[in-house]
Amino acid sequence: MNIANISALSADNPDDCLKPGHFVDSDHPEIIAYAARKTRGMVDPLEKALAIYYAVRDEIFYDPYNIDRRDDAYKASVCLEKRYGYCVPKAVLLAAACRAAGVPARLGFADVRNHLTSAKLRQSMGTDVFVFHGYTDIYLRGKWVKATPAFNLTLCEKVGILPLDFDGVNDSIYHPFDKEGRKHMEYLQQRGTFFDLPLEQMRQATMEAYGRSIEEVSGQSPLGDYRDFENEAETS
Repeated sequence: MNIANISALSADNPDDCLKPGHFVDSDHPEIIAYAARKTRGMVDPLEKALAIYYAVRDEIFYDPYNIDRRDDAYKASVCLEKRYGYCVPKAVLLAAACRAAGVPARLGFADVRNHLTSAKLRQSMGTDVFVFHGYTDIYLRGKWVKATPAFNLTLCEKVGILPLDFDGVNDSIYHPFDKEGRKHMEYLQQRGTFFDLPLEQMRQATMEAYGRSIEEVSGQSPLGDYRDFENEAETS
């Protein structure tokens, strides 16, 4: 599908949100195969969405470091291949896998304040505000439902935060408090919903907020994968 065709598709139309995008590349063979494995034998769209959500949440590890500078690194197929990513590529992957399974999905973005972000990440970013935090909107039983697959279960268990469950009926968004009652996530503003990843808009917002690109803000982890962030978060 070319860029002209993608620009004509609407994030508000569930039928459009079954089609592939440039980043939400639901027509990629590996995405199709992944969705088929996770939903084998399932017919109900709700059941499919739940299976895919938990697979992306827990099998793709959260890593706010090692963000690839290439545009195509934000594609769902690349996130699936790497098996790690931060909230945006994980949301893109969830949307792509849902579409590949015949479940309409789109991308949503918001600015959030993480009161419990790690000291290293706060120092790298210069703030605890994350602009253009990504989540997925999934169309189920006649309505759009928010799903946030960012933090994998092992990370949540290490740092004592509540994992985000998803039932396909209620919005699954960040908890305002952790298990001990400490302030955790605060939503500051919504950025809207999109058929595909608005990469240039996201980069512009990042530059305005941090004075640097998201790739420069994130820094790098010594181990080169999610384990560094999990260990860092556990000891913060």
